Amino acid sequence: MGRTATIERNTKETKIKATLNLDGTGMSEISTGIGFFDHMLEGFSKHGFFDLTMKVNGDLQVDGHHSVEDAGIVLGTAIKEALGDKAGIKRYGSFLLPMDDALCLCAVDLCGRPYFSYDCEFDTERVGEFDTALSREFFYAVSYSAGMNLHLKMISGLNAHHMIEAMFKAFGKALDEAVTKDQRVQGVLSTKGAL
Repeated sequence: MGRTATIERNTKETKIKATLNLDGTGMSEISTGIGFFDHMLEGFSKHGFFDLTMKVNGDLQVDGHHSVEDAGIVLGTAIKEALGDKAGIKRYGSFLLPMDDALCLCAVDLCGRPYFSYDCEFDTERVGEFDTALSREFFYAVSYSAGMNLHLKMISGLNAHHMIEAMFKAFGKALDEAVTKDQRVQGVLSTKGAL
């Protein structure tokens, strides 16, 4: 079945259930109530070769913030749980992803320590029903819940749709590299002996 985790999170603001398989083929079934966000998570799944199902029932009558942020918490927790002791993984991953006008660099370190760096500005506030500012909130939540270093830098970009999509796909590609097992790695890839 691969390295898999199922996470449920229920609050007064959101009810979320997600299953993540790090050793998948890129299959996804996503329903967040925000069409563009569904599309982004599908891109993350497809290009990272992760199988992901996620159902989010959130207080969209308020706005999308709680749904997007809590989805990030759940995804980050699922990544952490699915990785287990991290034995044999490459640990680091990076990807430079072009999408038309957008060029995004993503780098991750599955070190167990959360750190988030985000360098991106948008000229528009929304893409469909998705607030562009929520892309930062999502990735921040993922990085802290997973205990990973996550750096996202938009090198160039004009269209907010392309820029955000480049982020999600670049994250999928970088994470895929980081979780890949390397037979040369004995135990965990750290001089400390633990991640």
